[in-house]
Amino acid sequence: MKLSKLSASLAALMMVAGGGAALANPMVGGAAMYETKNIVENAVNSKDHTTLVAAVQAAGLVDTLASPGPFTVFAPTNAAFGKLPAGTVDTLLKPENKGMLTAVLTYHVVPGTLTAGDLAANAQANGGKAVLTTVQGAKLTVWGKDGKWYVTDAKGGKAEITIADVKQSNGVIHVVDDVLLPG
Repeated sequence: MKLSKLSASLAALMMVAGGGAALANPMVGGAAMYETKNIVENAVNSKDHTTLVAAVQAAGLVDTLASPGPFTVFAPTNAAFGKLPAGTVDTLLKPENKGMLTAVLTYHVVPGTLTAGDLAANAQANGGKAVLTTVQGAKLTVWGKDGKWYVTDAKGGKAEITIADVKQSNGVIHVVDDVLLPG
């Protein structure tokens, strides 16, 4: 990607993120997000993330995501989970599928705090794509095109970052419009 296009994409990502550090966190799912609260404390208040919260609870990951971290979470919305084939979420939430659910959820988490600026800088330094290793152990690729930023999973699925830089006491959340699946 040419530097000028990447710079334009970075500017667009920062606009999605809500601007500079002096601005308050964006609203997510109709709820205020507080930098003083952890990922779990904020996520439970978002009406757009009730499926994600239920999945985190079913997988036993509440304590992990409430820990000091830090974590970068690509948080799929309820609508994102709704795009999965019929019955997939119900199947994943069954106790006998806890391992599979945990793998899917931890695939959305990257160690450390990676802001929109960090992701864009990483992409710029690496030919337009930032390759990240998830807590699950597989790779995600973050890239920009036409002023939008996307995350591609191991299966080639693509999610758009719709709200970036939702700062938490233990990391950052980037809201995405699709569920990412490990290979």
